[in-house]
Amino acid sequence: MIMRSITFLVILINLLIGFGSAQAKGNGKVQVLTGKIDPGRFIIYLLPNLKQGERLFVYMKAISGNLDPGIGLIDASLDLVALEKEYRDAIQRATSAGQDPLAAIQEIRHKYFLIWDDDSGGGYAAAFEFRVPKDGDYRLLAGGALSAAIGRETFGDYELLVGLNAPSVLTGKTEPTGETIAILDKAATRAGIRVQEITGELTSDKTSTFFALNDSNPDDMLYVFIEATSGDLIPTIVLHDYGKKPVRSGNLEGKQKRGSLEYTFKDGGRNYTLEVSSCCKGEQIKTGGYRLLVGVNAPEVLTGEPVNFGSPIIRRPIEVQVGVKLQQIIQVDQQSEFFHVVATMQMEWTDPALAFSPDTCQCRFKVFTEENFNQFITETRGRWPDFTLYNQQGRRWTQNQYVVILPDGHATYSERFTTNFQTDFDFRKFPFDTQPFLIRIDLLSEEEYYVFSDLKGFSEISKEHGEDEFIISKFDTDVSSQKASTEWVSSRFTFRFEAPRHLDYYIFRIFIPVFLIIIVTFITFFLNDYVKRIEIAGANLLLFIAFSFSLSENYPRLGYLTFLDGIMAITFVINAFPVIYNVYLKWLEMNNKRDKAEHIDKYMDWFYPSGFVIALIVLILVFF
Repeated sequence: MIMRSITFLVILINLLIGFGSAQAKGNGKVQVLTGKIDPGRFIIYLLPNLKQGERLFVYMKAISGNLDPGIGLIDASLDLVALEKEYRDAIQRATSAGQDPLAAIQEIRHKYFLIWDDDSGGGYAAAFEFRVPKDGDYRLLAGGALSAAIGRETFGDYELLVGLNAPSVLTGKTEPTGETIAILDKAATRAGIRVQEITGELTSDKTSTFFALNDSNPDDMLYVFIEATSGDLIPTIVLHDYGKKPVRSGNLEGKQKRGSLEYTFKDGGRNYTLEVSSCCKGEQIKTGGYRLLVGVNAPEVLTGEPVNFGSPIIRRPIEVQVGVKLQQIIQVDQQSEFFHVVATMQMEWTDPALAFSPDTCQCRFKVFTEENFNQFITETRGRWPDFTLYNQQGRRWTQNQYVVILPDGHATYSERFTTNFQTDFDFRKFPFDTQPFLIRIDLLSEEEYYVFSDLKGFSEISKEHGEDEFIISKFDTDVSSQKASTEWVSSRFTFRFEAPRHLDYYIFRIFIPVFLIIIVTFITFFLNDYVKRIEIAGANLLLFIAFSFSLSENYPRLGYLTFLDGIMAITFVINAFPVIYNVYLKWLEMNNKRDKAEHIDKYMDWFYPSGFVIALIVLILVFF
């Protein structure tokens, strides 16, 4: 009997809960809203005709970027302009006085907001429940969390759930019921309205450029205005779609010094570009400065008067800081003109498209290594500063590779690699030559997307680089524009160092032996026996020839003479001449002309070394 009573009671409770849930579901209203929040901006919704006693449920979460949502409710009668001004003034006063700006924000909340929330929805999602105190209109403010006051502005796309008498909203997983609860306050928010101004210059070297546009929503209207500001420039403008198909143009005929166009992105716009050129083809190129105004849902742009507002429309070139650490020089192949190195390259850049919310991974940063690097490429849809080592020879062996991405979209790419680099050696002054060693890194994207800059304090040459022939100490870096690796102009980073040789080897192995050979030959001039002279000079010549052959493997094989080649040639002549000369003196002696031979020999004792010195000076002047 007791068991039956308990069973009946459980069934009754379940029926009551089910009835209550069904009743709540039947009475509750749910609306789902989506949008995008730019850094430092708020989205404002009007909640009209709320009734006293109704329970308002709001939930907001990020779906892209590093957005940290924050939501608040105010009375619709409040002056939003005055509220925003007081909010920013309070932060400024607190910062100037060295106080905590978050405390100032808290005061604003208590003063104006009926309710506010940051992280009550789980993770960084925001959520609150509010019982309406009286009939009337209310405003819902949605934005990035107010930690922006201390330098952490967050941004990205969001999903906002608004419900009346629908507690399931707080789970973030409810379905919309079709009723309208919140209406976007376009006048207060200026939602979807963006204006951006760009200035630039077209020259005879660069007669056109293009600007990549950030993604647009369906039915967004694009307005573009351009005018010349200096020189005799006549600007034209063309809008291209993702396939580089022209869809709109302005001032193509070149009849005016200004132009405009407008276009509707019916299905949204992705990978559109705006090309600015100097008019006109087949005529003398006009050059000068220009001013470009681009607006989304802002027709006033066509008047040429609006100023910057909202998030950027044009994707400006992203600065990529790059540096190289040269850690080891494995080999310098002078005959093949390349050097084999172990080096580390690092790139740093910030791209809002890479931003993410930490609560999506419960992490402060994302790391992609060589094992999952393809995942990084997939997640970013290939949007990263891809590069090539321009003077690389053969395969590059990557020892380790990783990308670290912070929530705000700041990325660090590091790669340690081993490879060969081709360089152009000039051996004319060998072995007193100074050779250039270069590592050239080219971006594969146009300069309109990414540009290199030097990563200050990163580049270096390790003291344990291991190269023993060249003296390596100083280096420099340079960023330039090149059209080498691609058919378009891209950015190039050059890591360069010039290295002279260690001369000890050449002094002790070549120059001192050569000098001694010449001294031995010169000493024969003080012998009276011409036969002995011939024997010593001939033996010395053979010694020099053997010495020259022993060194030949160390010489670079070239199509031109080096300074050392000149030294060896002079030495050969200086050593061959005494053989011929002494044979001639012996011939004079055999023909009873000993006096003539001695007379000639008296002058030759000093002409011989003087001739060597003069030949050496001439050689130095020729090569240096």
